[in-house]
Amino acid sequence: MTKISIEALAHQQLKVAADAGGGRASETVYGGHEKSLRQTVIGMLRGTSLSEHDNQDDATVYVLHGRIRLRVGDDSWKARAGSLLIVPQARHSIEALEDSAVLMSVAKRPYPRGEIVTETIALEAPPG
Repeated sequence: MTKISIEALAHQQLKVAADAGGGRASETVYGGHEKSLRQTVIGMLRGTSLSEHDNQDDATVYVLHGRIRLRVGDDSWKARAGSLLIVPQARHSIEALEDSAVLMSVAKRPYPRGEIVTETIALEAPPG
């Protein structure tokens, strides 16, 4: 078992973001390409953003510190510390309205959205 202080990691990522040229920093705390679940703590300074990108998987953003705005097309939602946003499966962006830290969780789908999975099982003919 591994125990991680998300609160401490959020503070660390905000400090790294302040020292970084782009005003953002992140660390994956669980998962990655080899896992179906990925959880990442992202620190963002006020005015920085995660530019618009696609989302084909199930994803949430939990605001640890600060305030953010999630944009999807012409729609947007503001959230503050303690809020959980369920990210629509569409192009979206996230903007830090003040220095903020979030926990982004993404669960990769086992198949493309809208695709029905079917399996074909080959049976052997009985002997004789």
